[in-house]
Amino acid sequence: MIVNSIFDNTKTAFTLKSDSELERAYFLFKMISKEPLVRIGTIATKFALNLSLPVEGLIRSTVFDHFCGGVSEKDCINTVENLFGAGVYSVLDYSVEGKEDEAQFDFTMEKVIELTRFAKNKEAMPFSVFKPTGFGKFKIWQKITENESLSEVEKGEWDRIKERYNNVCSVASECDIALLIDGEESWMQDAADDLCEEMMVKYNKEKPIVYNTLQCYRWDRLDYLKEQHAKAKAGGYKLGYKVVRGAYMEKENDRAEEKGYPTPICESKTATDDSFNSVMKYILDNLDDISLFLGTHNENSSYLALEIMEAKSIIKTDARVWFGQLYGMSDHISFNLGAEGYNVAKYIPFGPVKDVMPYLIRRAEENTSVAGQTSRELTLLKREKERRKL
Repeated sequence: MIVNSIFDNTKTAFTLKSDSELERAYFLFKMISKEPLVRIGTIATKFALNLSLPVEGLIRSTVFDHFCGGVSEKDCINTVENLFGAGVYSVLDYSVEGKEDEAQFDFTMEKVIELTRFAKNKEAMPFSVFKPTGFGKFKIWQKITENESLSEVEKGEWDRIKERYNNVCSVASECDIALLIDGEESWMQDAADDLCEEMMVKYNKEKPIVYNTLQCYRWDRLDYLKEQHAKAKAGGYKLGYKVVRGAYMEKENDRAEEKGYPTPICESKTATDDSFNSVMKYILDNLDDISLFLGTHNENSSYLALEIMEAKSIIKTDARVWFGQLYGMSDHISFNLGAEGYNVAKYIPFGPVKDVMPYLIRRAEENTSVAGQTSRELTLLKREKERRKL
């Protein structure tokens, strides 16, 4: 039987945090819980960085060090090793966002290849990761998704995007490292899905190397998954999916309203939970064909996954089932799953402070908008502070 209290163990959850780090975490989540403060802080941070004001030290010692592993992969090594010692694996995520030039796209590709080769010799790092817009301009993805014609220059850019994808997937296959490709906004995602499918056909013959992402706040993802499953069975290749709820809800709903089309987002939180759990259950019912990386901070979905695994006699260490959470969040899920022997990994963002701030701001806004997430973090942190005092 799964005991529905393993995530309440704060001693295990915060085993790697010193007292001062615990206090910092409590302070940060207290700030994030107040939406006006997040809004003001976001504006002030962008203003200060754009003017090159000397605020990087302050950012580094607070929000950056809590949610990021460092400014480089070398900075992250101690964190990776400490996590592994506590039964938690790592996914190093070069989290520079918003760059729009070809040189940066090539640099990001080389960085992902470098990290993939680095992970080959690190048991603690079974995955590599990238975002589609890290390899090419958003407008290219959008135009292809919306079936708009490309200029000759844009056709060249698209060819280079496909080449970058193939280069990274080829190295991941060579190194036997699974490659997680993140999901983004719906109005560019069809092009990303189609290109990811091409890579799966090519590289997932024996087992999943390439993993796409299913954002389950979209109401159409279970049908999409079933279509992809049928194609994979007919084509003789395996599927891998990272399953998440999604990170662009307000943006998706606002654009749908502005453009006058039906929102792709589920009508309610309950509907999103049902969508997520249905996709998760479908994959767990079809593990011979599809591998699962369950990216969730939701305790109920995590418990449901554990119960399904137990009912189906899926062992905790089955390489086809992974749990994942973001670094600096939901330690009560990650570390307790690791202590119980499940496959669990932390996404560890890194990169130059200024370049990673768009990622951090998005995370802060996301936490503010997710009901219950921040209050749960605060409750557990407070409980652990009291436990240590006793």
